[in-house]
Amino acid sequence: MEKLRHLPFEDLGFARIDHHRQLRRGFPEVIFCPGKTIEQIIRIFESLATRGNNVLATRAEPEVFEALSATGKFPGVRYEELARAIVLEQSELAPAKTVLPIVTAGTADMPVAMEAKVTAEIMGQPTELICDVGVAGLHRLLGYVPRLQKANILIVVAGMEGALASVVGGLVSCPVIAVPTSVGYGSSFHGLSALLTMLNSCASGITVVNIDNGFSAAVTATLINRKVEANP
Repeated sequence: MEKLRHLPFEDLGFARIDHHRQLRRGFPEVIFCPGKTIEQIIRIFESLATRGNNVLATRAEPEVFEALSATGKFPGVRYEELARAIVLEQSELAPAKTVLPIVTAGTADMPVAMEAKVTAEIMGQPTELICDVGVAGLHRLLGYVPRLQKANILIVVAGMEGALASVVGGLVSCPVIAVPTSVGYGSSFHGLSALLTMLNSCASGITVVNIDNGFSAAVTATLINRKVEANP
């Protein structure tokens, strides 16, 4: 608390950068790009980067990355195209001892899964991506079950009817973070169908985040895994 009192937020006029977040949560503020101008994103990015922390910008379009790179201020910055994320790794975090599995029902769910993967990994959480093992061909999942059962927590990403989270939840003894995606035909209602299926799952131990929110799923899973590993 004493540290918090002496590290005020930084007022940029259009944004107040919460530099306390690293102390409170163990990871600095993340930039959500939609709704911000490129100039605003660059100013916020620079403010966070000058503290020496890792920086993550989510839902970023390629032109935002191009503008950041053109400044020459952020050597090593990279763009994760599928995840639509800009990543700057400046400090090496002690990696978690266990792997976080991220499971997708279909290949079309991968952008959301990749957002989760990039987020978890910049927080020091190793991941394993297991793709396209949805209920239309459930035999594809069965070979991975022993690995899933070793996890402290895992993420399941699914669109359409979102049934995969219930299936996985019935096979493992750890918490499952379910991520509904907006993938699907008209009656999927842009992910609402998957969201409601996951919320009404008959498998216990499933927690659901918002539609397409791979970022929140990764943060939640990583924080839980840190607590598990800190108290074996």
